[in-house]
This record gives sequence, C-alpha cells and structure tokens, in this order.
Amino acid sequence: MIFTTSNGFHIPDRMMRSIEAYIQKGKPVGDFLQAIICNDLREAVIRADDENIKNLPAFVYYFYQHAPSQCWGTRNHYNNWISQKGLKGE
Repeated sequence: MIFTTSNGFHIPDRMMRSIEAYIQKGKPVGDFLQAIICNDLREAVIRADDENIKNLPAFVYYFYQHAPSQCWGTRNHYNNWISQKGLKGE
C-alpha cells in the first residue's frame, strides 16, 4: 500500500514494506531510510533515488505523524529499536 500525504507526496509500496518491517519487527533498513529515521537530511538527500528525493516530505510526515517516537529521530533511537526488535519486542 502506497502512503500518500494530502499534498500529493507519497511513499512507494516497496519503501512502506521496509518501514513497516522496521517498526513492527525492528528489521534494519537501507541507507536512505536510516538517514530519514536518524533525522539526517544531508545523508537522506545523498542516498535518495529519483523517486524518493521527490517525495522526501512524505517520509518525514509519516514518521512524525504515524511512527512511535521511540523509533526515530536519532541514531540511538534507530539502534535501540532494532536491538529491542521493534513493536514485537515490547
């Protein structure tokens, strides 16, 4: 399922599957999503492919509005979420 914001930005299905596996099970993600999750805009821009760079706002919006605050925002949050196995580990 593609996540779409009200202003037309979207997260492709392939990326949503990775995001959901990360949130639910603590599964590590690729470099682009790691940068988003760790709140590293510079790295996210460097790592984004053509589709994801155009839709960066959707990723930020999704994590801000829908993801547990403990799973994103810093590198420590990312590492801790993985080591705790995401929501399934709680």
